[in-house]
Amino acid sequence: MHRKQFLRLGGIGALGAAICPSTVVSSLEAVSTARSEPAKIALQLYTVRKELEKDMGGTLRRVADMGFEAVETAFWPKDISIKQAAQFIRNAGLSVCSAHIELPMGDKKAAFLETAKEMGCTKMVWHGWPEDVRYSSLDGTKLLVDIYNEANQFAKTNGLQFGLHNHWWEFRNKVGNRYVFEVLLEMLEPDIFFEIDTYWVKVAGHDPAAIVKRFGKRAPLLHIKDGLAVWSASLLDDHPDPMVAVGKGAQNFPAIVKAADGNTEWMIVEMDNTETDVFDALQESYNYLIRNRLASGRKPA
Repeated sequence: MHRKQFLRLGGIGALGAAICPSTVVSSLEAVSTARSEPAKIALQLYTVRKELEKDMGGTLRRVADMGFEAVETAFWPKDISIKQAAQFIRNAGLSVCSAHIELPMGDKKAAFLETAKEMGCTKMVWHGWPEDVRYSSLDGTKLLVDIYNEANQFAKTNGLQFGLHNHWWEFRNKVGNRYVFEVLLEMLEPDIFFEIDTYWVKVAGHDPAAIVKRFGKRAPLLHIKDGLAVWSASLLDDHPDPMVAVGKGAQNFPAIVKAADGNTEWMIVEMDNTETDVFDALQESYNYLIRNRLASGRKPA
């Protein structure tokens, strides 16, 4: 199931040998200087969307058994209410670090507030899919800035935090001789946070570590995923390259963590699709992050 199909349902080339650049290995030792305690580790549930449809309770228990202490929610099948989903998460012994939601506009406001209440989380993240055509011009981007600022005011009025999750276009499109992300960073209200998807940043041609450093305290959440991380026209049809276990692709996560300089609260693992068993890839990802003290979980690697 592709992302577009999954969002509608909710209503609310292979990598062979592992890629392990020497820079990744050499920078592992430097990570410990960035913060005394690593950021906590969570899973974006979009990763296991197919498994959740088949067995929600069993899937969430497997996630917890791996060592993940929290999840970031996405969207649920039609027959699962927000309240029911929250109960499944609690039954598995998991908490919710953040929630991907629709913008709180019009009839979406109720679901926004219900999600926060039932999931027990305050970080509400606009998932940002699909690409908005207004990101193709400066005037259009400014209109979106106004919308995001309005959403932020609604969130704050209700004791919540509002943030944005990126894809590749914010770091690939230029408007007014600047990248879209630069306009957002400058013009959005300063208490709007960013959830930097480090994979899409690299796909767009930027160094994720440099971007994370630039955003600093405004990026308390990082999406952690690995793979080829190169641009492909197939992305326009929602066909990303298969992703691999964290630490086995082109990403330099030690450098990313070091650049974050202790500002990361949650490292959120996500895989859009995999060619290997998704649970095996998740366990490998968890073990890599924990073993190298890039994140902290509730079980040793």
